[in-house]
Amino acid sequence: MQAMSLVDRFRHFLACYARKDLAAISRMLAEGVTLRDWDISVQGRADVERATSDNFASAHSIDIEVLAVYEKADAVAGELRIVVDGEIELYVVDVIQFDAQGQVAAIRSYKGRAD
Repeated sequence: MQAMSLVDRFRHFLACYARKDLAAISRMLAEGVTLRDWDISVQGRADVERATSDNFASAHSIDIEVLAVYEKADAVAGELRIVVDGEIELYVVDVIQFDAQGQVAAIRSYKGRAD
């Protein structure tokens, strides 16, 4: 079986996030993973899981459309259109860095504008 490319891992992570599948997300995280966005900055699997769980609890639905993807040796960035609860529209760039084992080592999210 062929190993997943980083772009495939990135897309899989986003699909699990859209499904609010915390167990699947947790399996992808490295122990020392970091998460930073426009509201929070946390480090370590437990804190990233907690922040992710909080996001899931605050949203009934999450739809993610990948607009563009950019790849480098150990990371993938994607321009995303995210719709929360069918009415809150966000344009973001997510950058996910992977460790040597293919685990998510860092997640950085930057909020943009629709225009």
